[in-house]
Amino acid sequence: MNNIKRVIVIGSGFGGIAAALRLKAKGHDVTLIEKQNDLGGRARVFKKEGYTFDAGPTVITAPYLIYELFELFNKNYKDYINIVPLKIWYQFIFDDLTKLNYGEDLESLLKEIENLNPTDKKGFEKLLVQSEKIFNIGFLKLADKPFHQVWFMIKQIPSLLKLKSYNSVYTFVSSFIKNEKLRKAFTIHPLLVGGNPYSTTSIYALILYLERKWGVHYSMGGTGNIISAFEKLMNEVGIKIIKGNEVVQINHENKKVKNVVLKDNQTLEIDAVVCNADPPKVYENFVNPQIQNTVFDLKQKRLKYSMGLFVYYFGTKKKYDNIEHHTIYLGKAHKELLDKIFNSKELDDDFSYYLHRPSATDPSMAPEGKDCFYVLVPVPNNQSKINWEAQGEHFKNKIIKKLEQTCMPELSQHIEAEIFVTPDYFEKELNTKYGSGFSIEPIFTQSAYFRFHNKSEVLDNLYFVGAGSHPGAGIPGVLSSAKVLDHFNI
Repeated sequence: MNNIKRVIVIGSGFGGIAAALRLKAKGHDVTLIEKQNDLGGRARVFKKEGYTFDAGPTVITAPYLIYELFELFNKNYKDYINIVPLKIWYQFIFDDLTKLNYGEDLESLLKEIENLNPTDKKGFEKLLVQSEKIFNIGFLKLADKPFHQVWFMIKQIPSLLKLKSYNSVYTFVSSFIKNEKLRKAFTIHPLLVGGNPYSTTSIYALILYLERKWGVHYSMGGTGNIISAFEKLMNEVGIKIIKGNEVVQINHENKKVKNVVLKDNQTLEIDAVVCNADPPKVYENFVNPQIQNTVFDLKQKRLKYSMGLFVYYFGTKKKYDNIEHHTIYLGKAHKELLDKIFNSKELDDDFSYYLHRPSATDPSMAPEGKDCFYVLVPVPNNQSKINWEAQGEHFKNKIIKKLEQTCMPELSQHIEAEIFVTPDYFEKELNTKYGSGFSIEPIFTQSAYFRFHNKSEVLDNLYFVGAGSHPGAGIPGVLSSAKVLDHFNI
């Protein structure tokens, strides 16, 4: 019993909840602290006028990583959640308004590819074979392994070079696919985890195969229903949950965290801290006294951050039965747009978007006979100095107009409930640096060993899970980051 440790988990996103459950399963005394009055972090839920909006992640892949957390306590996940597969994973709409249905039926997909460009049918089959090779190493072998020691990274270099992971996802896909529309569609995955396809390491091309292996799923009741199920499970197994309070200070001595101080001035003595909060914000704002470490300071100064997100949640009194569960519109000036978002930090009039319609699968998300949506538009993060208080409403109206032009005619006449969030929400409410949507960008020099380590580089008993740490953003990534903790003596 002397091995029981007092562990504080800061933040209740998927990574934090998974870490809390895994540490509780080891017998530790676990307390989860959440700044908001509800759990979920990016995956929290907004409700308005009978509509339920998942605030964040909506694409569920590798659902076994969710089921594992119930199985740790010999619970049957089916008693808590109902996760169902989707037939059409994404409907792509291109700038000329042609469409591509991308889903579980590979034969149908190959026919659609052949219609766009006959030679790309074979190219896509070869692409999947190569994606599987990356998946076998990048996901199965390395996603839940710690990269905090340089020798472990050095051991992986031959494999990473063989897979040409120094190439971008766009370069990798383009070596198999020649049609520009298909290139845009099959390089979309980095944007779903905060990266620019033209600079994100081709390791992320493993998602093509990951989806093919396990499918794309939806949780009935929304992603927020998974968070509610986890909360129920945490209460059942004795994890203490503190909501509406936050850690404002992490005190350390001789390279060890001694205690944390909460906003209400409570001081909690601990043996270990796991942060699901954004690592650069934690080191910058909460670690007191500041750590003097020249190498680590240089690492932080060179970091590039993911794009920001403008997310518009809306309910319509009309049903749009022609809209699939997930729709991705790809504008013509794709590379130029992403260059403005990630590099010059400019807001452009032309943009691409991801449209989520959960009521396509789950009518309970909207009042009877109505429809529920959110549309997510990548925008520059707050390094851009854009004044979102002044620009927000104007940009929202541009999005409505774009939706009307591309797939939802007369939309403005049917909206009856709406909320929108900008990078300011991510910076102020979710404590991400520069309001980035996914912490640091997943380029090669910010992956694996070069990302924030799951075991702090500078404090012995401080750990990180979530988007900013290895292996990165997305539900499979952050759930895997919690599995990495199994390799440490916590």
